[in-house]
Amino acid sequence: MSLKTVHPDSLPHRIETVENVWIPLADGSRLAARLWRPVSARQQPVPAIVEYIPYRKRDLTRARDAITHPYLAGHGYACVRVDLRGSGDSDGVMIDQYREQELDDGLQAIRWIAEQPWCDGNVGMMGISWGGFNALQIAARRPEALKAIVTACSTDDLYTDNMHYMGGCLLTDNLSESTTMFSVNSCPPDPAIVGERWRDMWLERLEGSGLWLDTWLRHQRRDPYWHHGSVCEDYAAIQCPVMAVGGWADGYTNAIFRLLEHLDVPRQGLIGPWGHKYPHQGIPGPAIGFLQETLRWWDNWLKGHETGIMAEPMLRAWMQDSVPPTTSYSERPGRWVAEEAWPSSRITTRQFRLAPWQLMEENGQSKKGEKVDMPIQSPLSVGLFAGKWCSYTAAPDLPHDQREEDGGALVFESAPLTEDLEILGAPVVELQVASNQPVAMVAVRLSDAAPDDKITRVTYGLMNLNHRQGSDRPEALVPGEFFQVRIPMNHVAQVFPRGHRLRLSISTSYWALAWPPPEAVRLTVRSGNSLLELPVRPISDTDTAIGFEPPEGTPPIGITRLQPSHHNWLVHRDLAEDLSILEVIQDLGEFRIDEIDMTIADCTRNWYTYRDDDFTSPKGETKTERHFERGYWSVHTRTHTILTADTENFYVWAELDAWEGEKRIFSREWDLKIPRDFT
Repeated sequence: MSLKTVHPDSLPHRIETVENVWIPLADGSRLAARLWRPVSARQQPVPAIVEYIPYRKRDLTRARDAITHPYLAGHGYACVRVDLRGSGDSDGVMIDQYREQELDDGLQAIRWIAEQPWCDGNVGMMGISWGGFNALQIAARRPEALKAIVTACSTDDLYTDNMHYMGGCLLTDNLSESTTMFSVNSCPPDPAIVGERWRDMWLERLEGSGLWLDTWLRHQRRDPYWHHGSVCEDYAAIQCPVMAVGGWADGYTNAIFRLLEHLDVPRQGLIGPWGHKYPHQGIPGPAIGFLQETLRWWDNWLKGHETGIMAEPMLRAWMQDSVPPTTSYSERPGRWVAEEAWPSSRITTRQFRLAPWQLMEENGQSKKGEKVDMPIQSPLSVGLFAGKWCSYTAAPDLPHDQREEDGGALVFESAPLTEDLEILGAPVVELQVASNQPVAMVAVRLSDAAPDDKITRVTYGLMNLNHRQGSDRPEALVPGEFFQVRIPMNHVAQVFPRGHRLRLSISTSYWALAWPPPEAVRLTVRSGNSLLELPVRPISDTDTAIGFEPPEGTPPIGITRLQPSHHNWLVHRDLAEDLSILEVIQDLGEFRIDEIDMTIADCTRNWYTYRDDDFTSPKGETKTERHFERGYWSVHTRTHTILTADTENFYVWAELDAWEGEKRIFSREWDLKIPRDFT
C-alpha cells in the first residue's frame, strides 16, 4: 500500500520549521537539532517528540524526516531531530555506540527541550534502530520529562540481539555495521550551519573516531562491555510506557517479546512483515498507518486524551501466509492477529522428535527414544544464499530457495500436514550432539516445504556451542563427548498450509551470514534425544477485527537525481580457482537535495569470499565512498576494511582517506591482530 501524502496546510495545526537549533550541554559543547512545531506553540506550548540519532539530520535523513516530523507537528507536537555528539552538525567526536557520554547528552537535551517556552514539559522519544536503542536506554535513566517512548527495530540486549553476535557466533553484519559508522564518522558538518569551524570539526572527527570494528571484536563474549546500554540488565529501571515495533524480516524482533514479558509498565508490541523500516514505509508490505497509530499513543500519554490505544491487545502481529522462496517481496500475504498478553496462555508447544531424516510427533511410528547417530560436516557454501541477518529492503537480501543450502546440511522432514498449522513465537531445537573439534557452531533452519518441493526458510537460529553454558563463560568442547543443547530460533508468525511439510536443516557453518569456526567441524546428532518444539497458536475468530489505517505522511522533499542508484547481491564462482564471492552492492548514486542545494554521492560495496573448503580462507571486505558538494565546497571520503582470520586470530586491515577538493587532507591505516575467543 503506497504512502498517502498529506499537505501540511490540511493538518490541524499550521507548522513552522527551524532548520537548526543549538542545544547547549554542560561541558560547553552543543548538539545540533532541527525543529518542527505548531506556529501556535509560542503562545500555547505543546508536548515534544525527540528523535536522537547520528545519521545527519541536515542531509542523510532529511527525506525520511520530511515525511514523519512535519506530520506529527501538524497534529500538535514539537518534533526535535537531534544529531548525536560527533555527528552531523553537532560538536565533538563519537567514539562508539551507546556510551555514557551519549546517554548523558540525551538526558541534557530532554531537559533543555522540556524547559523551552514552546514545550509544555512533556516529552516522548521515538526512533528506529539507533534511535530506538537510545530511547530504551534513556528511558531506563528516568528523566522526569520523558513520559513515553516508541522504539522500533531495537533491542534490550546489545550482545544477544544486535548486529554483532547471534548465539555467540560472530555475524558478518558486525563488519558491515562498523563500516557504516567508519564512513558516517568521516563526514564533515555543513559549513552553512557551523560556519568556518567545519574544517577543524571534520579533522577532529577523522583523527578521533577510530575503528569501531577493533572494539567490537575485542569483546567476543558477553562481558561487561555489553551490559552497558542493555536494559535487560534491569527492566524495572524503565518506568514509562513503551511501544515496541518491528518486522519479521528485521534482525531485532526477538527483543519485542522479551520487553512485553519483562517490563512492568503499560506496553504494546507491533510486528509486521517489514524489514528495517518504519511501518508507514514498510517493505515487504503491507505498510500501515503507523504515524496515525503513534498519534494515538502520543495523544494518550503526552496529552492525556483517551484514544483507545490502551484497549488494544498487548501484541499485534502479521501472521504470514506461505509463499514461494525468493530474495525480495513487495508484499507478504497474511492477516493481523493479536494476543491480549505475552507470553500467551493460548500458545501451546508441539514437539517433533528427530528420527533419521524425519520429524516424527511423539505418537508417530518411530520408537520414542530410539538413538541413531547422524553426522554432518557442512561445506562453506552453506549460507551463501542465506540473505542478510537484518533486511534493509534496499536489495535482494532475503534467503533464496533452501534446496541449494540443504545439500550441505542434515535434513529432517515431516509427513505432509493434514491441516493448517500456525505458529507464533520462537521455535526451539534441542540437540544431543558431539563435536570432533574443541570449537564449533551449529545453524538450525525451519523451512516450509511446498508440494512442488520449493523450500522457503521461515526462521533460523545460530549457536556457538562453546557458549552452551552461557555467552559470559565460553569453554572448549571435549571432542567426541555428547551434550544436550537448546537452540532458540528467531520469533516468527507463520502459517504452514495443509499438504506442506515442515523441514528442519542443521549445518555446521553458515557463511557468509556468520563467521565460521576455525576448522571444519563434524557434528554427530543423536536422534533419540533431539527434538523440534513449535509454538502453536490456535486460529481465532477475533483476528478479523484487527486492522490499521492506510499509511500517511507529509510530502517528501525535492530530489534531483544525477546518477542512478544500484542495489544488488551477486554470487561469483570461479571454478578454476575454486573461489566463491558474495558481492553486495548498495550504491545510492548521486543526487541533489534541492532545498539546501547539496549534492551527495554515496556508495558501499561488500565482498565475502572463501576458497574450496579452507576454513581459514573466509574474508570480508568493504569499501565506501561519500561525496558532499555545494558550490565551491567539495569534500570526499573513502574507507576500506578487510577482515580475515586463521585458527588463532582475527586480522583487521583498514584505511581512511579524506579530500577537500582535489587535495587529500587526511590518511590513516590500521593493521590489527585480535585473538579469537572460542569464536
